[in-house]
Amino acid sequence: MHFGLACGKRPKRRSENAFVREESTLPLDLATVVVPKASDVLAAKLRELILSSGLAEGTPLPTERELVTQSGLSRTSVREALRVLETEGLVLTKAGRGGGSQVRRPGRESISRSFELFVRSHGVRSEALLEAREAIEPAAARLAAIHRTDDDLAEMTRIHRQLDAVSDDVGAHVRLNLEWHRAVVRASRNELMIAFFEAIADAVHDVTESHSLFSREMHREVVRVHGRVLAAIADQDADAAFRRMQRHLGAYSALVKKATGGMANGSGTTRRKAAARSKR
Repeated sequence: MHFGLACGKRPKRRSENAFVREESTLPLDLATVVVPKASDVLAAKLRELILSSGLAEGTPLPTERELVTQSGLSRTSVREALRVLETEGLVLTKAGRGGGSQVRRPGRESISRSFELFVRSHGVRSEALLEAREAIEPAAARLAAIHRTDDDLAEMTRIHRQLDAVSDDVGAHVRLNLEWHRAVVRASRNELMIAFFEAIADAVHDVTESHSLFSREMHREVVRVHGRVLAAIADQDADAAFRRMQRHLGAYSALVKKATGGMANGSGTTRRKAAARSKR
């Protein structure tokens, strides 16, 4: 397979005696020139070829020797480029006889892994995660009401019933609560929403897994509101699904922020207002 990967050759230097220098009368304000690594240039070319040509997963790439010949780069640079693409989930490389590199399509787990590293390394605020969730899920609920299948509805109903039955189990409540929201987002049939929600789901789980937040009253309220959102999705009432999910998440986020110290007002007013909004 020939990829046309010529990365260019350096022009021969002209002899300093081949021209006469003239003193410049104007100062030159030159920014620092950054020369990319050869491996990064090759990785960019291969990345673009993989993504733009629609190569199927498992399609073999040229061998290292062929890539060296086609690109004019060293074997070290070729190996570094392949390692970059393997880290990105675009290439799978096997060593030994019969090995080589082949095309991969990164799954949602790669986004989740990268997002988790970003959240942990940058100290992303819990409020930011909850706000992102509030921005995504109401729109996903609207789309779920439009696009859901009978199987989607059955899955959401199954999880909802399981959640209803675990009023005394904090861990099961948190897990099933998040799994129900996952099912709603999956029913939206929007690939980007699904990928992004899967990326933040574990971080959201960590934020909301608070034993001090859990109570039987809160559990009953979550189950009740989930039932209302589920009814709107079952009836394919997109506006009601959006509105009920938005109110639910707003109320729930207010409780989480209060329990984790994310709100300045520590009085009981926030909890009462949040519960009142959720019941509308």
